[in-house]
Amino acid sequence: MTLEFRGKPVTTDKRNRWMINVILILAVIVFAGFSIVPIIQGALTSNQPQTAASPTPSQTASSIPNQEQLQKQAEGYELVLQREPDNQTALRGLLEARLGMGDVKGSIAPLEKLVKLNPNETDYAVLLAQAKQQVKDLEGAAQAYRDILKVKPGNINALDGLTTLLLQQERPEAAIGMLQDTLKTAPNANQIEPGSVDVASVQLLLGRVYADQKRYDEAIAMYDEAAKSDKNDFRPVLAKGIVLKAQGKADEAKPLFESASNLAPAQYKDQIKQLASSTTSISPTPPPSAAPSPVPVNP
Repeated sequence: MTLEFRGKPVTTDKRNRWMINVILILAVIVFAGFSIVPIIQGALTSNQPQTAASPTPSQTASSIPNQEQLQKQAEGYELVLQREPDNQTALRGLLEARLGMGDVKGSIAPLEKLVKLNPNETDYAVLLAQAKQQVKDLEGAAQAYRDILKVKPGNINALDGLTTLLLQQERPEAAIGMLQDTLKTAPNANQIEPGSVDVASVQLLLGRVYADQKRYDEAIAMYDEAAKSDKNDFRPVLAKGIVLKAQGKADEAKPLFESASNLAPAQYKDQIKQLASSTTSISPTPPPSAAPSPVPVNP
């Protein structure tokens, strides 16, 4: 998926750079405190290599504004919005400043406005759902995800987010039913709009729910189905290896980790090897979070 924000006069490069900044900031807020290797959450929803590199310590120190600077930026954008409430450049600036300060709750208002001003931009809506989920407005988050799926039933970001939310609410059967329905309607949806439903990614999500419920045979069967669509996709191979290792079947899992490492983009290889060599028990699924792979872009 390509992330685009069309608020003039922002150029394409600036839009992409802005979205990357927002995603990275929200990722830090959401995943703080989780020690599990982040490859699981991100990789299972995208098999494309990521293009945004993490900043070095020196870059971080010199380029990231401090709290006082961010507060001043936010106040400046607020003044602009008092005069021009629909100024999208100011709305995006306010959103980024508030997220930079760790103020997820404060990010919701500009996001809601951006969603209204850009009804065809599902990326704004996904960010809004993630923010609401992070501040524990679970009903609001669920409705935001469902609003996206009404328009784009195959939107993998919304499916992933709503699946995680339903698991948090201990409603696995609702998650399973939603994903099964998506798979049933996928052939017709893809006939109308080719590529609108990524079947393999939906199968991976469904396998994740089965594994979460310790329905391991069904999880593995789903991963096998996902692997059939693309033999070069490392995600179902890795997922199957994780499930087998979680069951104590380390010998069966070993060749799968090796295969996944060979197939995976470079930035995932070391993490896969760490998973394979770990002597501690690993969960067959990633921990629920407020923002699964925050807006899992076609990285």
